[in-house]
Amino acid sequence: MPNLLIHPVARPIDATVRVPGSKSITNRALLLAALCEGTSRLEGALFSDDTRYMSEALSQLGVPVTFDRNKEWFQIEGQGGRFQGDAELFLGNAGTAVRFLTAALCLGEGTFNLDGVPRMRQRPIGDLLGALRSLGAKILSANECLPLEIEARGLRGGDVSIRGDASSQFLSALLLVAPKTREGLEISIDGPLFSKPYVEMTLSMLSQWGATSSNENLERFHIPGGQNFVAQEKYQIEPDASGASYFFAAAAVTGGKVRVKNLGKDALQGDVEFVEVLAQMGCVVKKGKHFIEVRGPENGALRGGSFDMNAISDTVMTVAAIAPFASEPVEITNVAHIRGKETDRLKALSTELARLGVKVEERPDGLLIQPAKKLKRAAIKTYDDHRMAMSFAITGLKSPGVEIRDPGCVAKTFPDFFERLEKVAAKAR
Repeated sequence: MPNLLIHPVARPIDATVRVPGSKSITNRALLLAALCEGTSRLEGALFSDDTRYMSEALSQLGVPVTFDRNKEWFQIEGQGGRFQGDAELFLGNAGTAVRFLTAALCLGEGTFNLDGVPRMRQRPIGDLLGALRSLGAKILSANECLPLEIEARGLRGGDVSIRGDASSQFLSALLLVAPKTREGLEISIDGPLFSKPYVEMTLSMLSQWGATSSNENLERFHIPGGQNFVAQEKYQIEPDASGASYFFAAAAVTGGKVRVKNLGKDALQGDVEFVEVLAQMGCVVKKGKHFIEVRGPENGALRGGSFDMNAISDTVMTVAAIAPFASEPVEITNVAHIRGKETDRLKALSTELARLGVKVEERPDGLLIQPAKKLKRAAIKTYDDHRMAMSFAITGLKSPGVEIRDPGCVAKTFPDFFERLEKVAAKAR
């Protein structure tokens, strides 16, 4: 797609917004439904590149999946996790699909080959592979990345240890398949556990789908084996909290008000806590059972501050993109692990903020971003990273001349993001 110029708004944004379903919940629910016996229906599901790769892979593995994109539902006829035969699976740039299916396929019987785009071939998953191999899985990989060949013969279970500071998706992958192992899993965490809210989400979903588990302060997990998941007649998926962050940030920088429907104070997703960062920056936040609302400070006069964003690292880019408009420096800490995402996100943010004329210090585990009285006009490189595109679009609502290169990369998780953003922003021009 050609570059997309973002047109600034002239007045504060005032909108009630609906965002698509959570990618994290949709992909977990697709796999859980496949591990069930019986038919499950997912309502409010996300339809994006990542969920398409997951649902198509399940279909290739003999799990019937039907859907209605317009009405946002998937229907899955679970086969109890009996993945049999051979399959060649291409999973694009869908990290959750790669990690979750790598573990799930070890439950099956057959030879399964997994591959993805060049970036996925650079994202190490050795910690997950090592854990699965210690449980008896036979997985061949030249460099502990994709492509993989899994010679599956089922998983007996047992004791396993995994690092907590690599990717929480590795642990979530083990948790999702643990109830279907023959003897269950005892999982010990080596070192600090990053992105804890995503692990807590996985545990909550296991319970919702009928599996039992226990843990000791998220440091050791006990999941009995031989369990059966319970098919869900109607499983409602929350709106995506990470996707909502961009609209909340739009309220913050324009001094406006945005309410996101059906995303409430009891949400499964840890990224709802992004609004607490905005509150520290001077916004007013309201949380109800079925909505979250952010009101920006008058004239968008945000405060700075220091923020440990380890638990909500998918929203680092949203904060970084609005940080130049704060009255004091913004420090983001404890997120070294986001260098291994779709791109090295700390380096990408530092590079593109500098392109806008912002003074920024890139640190091993974060950024220090200085206020900027005026930003330069610039075409922002997105590095095939959906969050780069969406975050800097919010910068463009405040500062003229911001263009987004390769805006189509948002299809990974939020295909119609720019249409929804324009609908909100047009009323404020």
